[in-house]
Amino acid sequence: MPREYVGEQIAIGWEPKLCIHAAECVRGMPEVFDTQSRPWVTVENAFDRADELAGLIARCPSGALSYRRLDDGPAESPDAADDHAVHVAIQPDGPLYVRGDLTLKDAAGGVVRDGLRVALCRCGDSQNKPFCDNSHIAAGFAAP
Repeated sequence: MPREYVGEQIAIGWEPKLCIHAAECVRGMPEVFDTQSRPWVTVENAFDRADELAGLIARCPSGALSYRRLDDGPAESPDAADDHAVHVAIQPDGPLYVRGDLTLKDAAGGVVRDGLRVALCRCGDSQNKPFCDNSHIAAGFAAP
């Protein structure tokens, strides 16, 4: 179930089922993202740094983190020069990182996910297909 952490300038959304613990957030702002605390997100610790926080969240490769500006800052958007471009980055021995204005559909045409970033399983062992859940690590998946 998605969660939201609200500050004065920005609200952070987190979808645990999509998180693959890439830890961009923890490395980038440990004062905001602390996995040893509950709640693990303390938006207030980034007061007056909403732009910096938004930039950090945009680096989340799985799309588990998102943001909504509550001030007059820019909304989250695709980071490509062409808003309709989709970029795929193959991670060595890991998932496909997909970025852009995305609508992921199942075989019947139903929308599985609308978003800007996803990490898709490449090993076939994920219990959260089509999304990566880091099963590739235990499976010893190896591919350049």
